[in-house]
Amino acid sequence: MTELNWKTCSSTYIHKGPWATLRSDKCEMPDGRIVEQYYVLEYPNWANAVALTEDNKVIMVRQYRHAANIVSLEIPGGVIEDGEDPEAGMLRELLEETGYEFDNIELISTIYANPSTANNKTYCYLAKGGKKVQEQSLDEHEELIVEEYTIAEVKQLLADNKIAQALHCTGLFYALMKLDEL
Repeated sequence: MTELNWKTCSSTYIHKGPWATLRSDKCEMPDGRIVEQYYVLEYPNWANAVALTEDNKVIMVRQYRHAANIVSLEIPGGVIEDGEDPEAGMLRELLEETGYEFDNIELISTIYANPSTANNKTYCYLAKGGKKVQEQSLDEHEELIVEEYTIAEVKQLLADNKIAQALHCTGLFYALMKLDEL
């Protein structure tokens, strides 16, 4: 089998920030060729969930996304904190963003947003049995509206291209498969 892995010879950090870090790697390809500058975005790992209430409604959040200048309909999720277990991070995000607790949570996929330029993973969960136990507890720059949809409505939103976040479309795909809804 042909060797495809590159060897990282050195790394230089160009920018280190709380949400994104940019580094330049010098790499050696398997055939010996040198790539002088390969840019890598380092992000923390993320988690999101297709979250179902006790009455089988899908919890979605609507929020502004500045880089794309859109108001985006998404599944709940966010950054996994340093040292935090992905499932614990997801349960925390669900509680903070929606006010719901879940008694059943299952990892359904682990994906990369863009493995050619970014190094982080996204863990997607299917959460069931959601009960509202508190009001939202949002981060300083977070403003979002919690909405509930039937599974049929979510399928129509996907068919109508109304969910713009690719990672969230992927999570919904895996969840719909798991729920025998495809």
